[in-house]
Amino acid sequence: MNFICSRISLAKFLPLSLLAAVGVALSTPESKTIADEKEKAVVKPLRALLITGGCCHDYEKQKVIIPGGVSARAKVDWTIVHEGGSSRDHKVSIYANEDWTKGYDVIVHNECFGGVKDDAFVEALAKAHETTPAVVLHCSMHSYRAAPQGANEWRKFLGVTSTNHGAHAPILMKNLKPDHPVMKGFPIEWKTPKGELYRIKKLWETATPLAEGTASPKEKHICVWVNEYGAKKSRVFGTTIGHHNETMLEDTYLDLVTRGLLWAAGKLNDEGKPAAGYGAE
Repeated sequence: MNFICSRISLAKFLPLSLLAAVGVALSTPESKTIADEKEKAVVKPLRALLITGGCCHDYEKQKVIIPGGVSARAKVDWTIVHEGGSSRDHKVSIYANEDWTKGYDVIVHNECFGGVKDDAFVEALAKAHETTPAVVLHCSMHSYRAAPQGANEWRKFLGVTSTNHGAHAPILMKNLKPDHPVMKGFPIEWKTPKGELYRIKKLWETATPLAEGTASPKEKHICVWVNEYGAKKSRVFGTTIGHHNETMLEDTYLDLVTRGLLWAAGKLNDEGKPAAGYGAE
């Protein structure tokens, strides 16, 4: 069993904070005040855990694209767990740890392990998110579908049920809720460079659809949503978009995922901007 755990910190204090520390005042209108800098200095980065690996996708590059793209937009530190090779039935080792979500503000799932059949394992994995927010990307929706009973709890956590997808083709995404903070700044319509549209069989009652994707006249499905999971209504942001690196590298995609992560962690304001101190530096 291979286990790779690396830590990336892309958020650094601006030199302005050092000036503030020695009492250098800035008087030009466009400059930030020392008080602003002191407020930013005490804000700790969000702690995000990225789980990735499995079949069918370029996770070697995506484990760089996602953390790098998000941290260029928001104050986030990353821990990355990438294992399982190209298998479909690997059980990520960190999930066996008691309280494996402890210490993290948000968990990002970008994994593809559809062959795992262990009901107890999958159910426990889902329920770990009753107190920890999450971001779920692309094949995470098809992971753990082989578990006869556990898959249902996983889908309840995700907010959607999907078991297959259409042909590879660009996806025209339509913004269904432009006033939602996650969708502010997202175009009314946007077409991905490439795509693989997941067929959504069920949108759970706890989920709110945010965007719909069309790949052909007969292929139209919800492709972005938010969900509230469990008694404490833990926040989950999800999108089935993200099969190809070309799409993930687009600013529109990375902006969306960043807003989704901040929303899940409770650090996105009503205008769709990072809460004070959580913007990129």
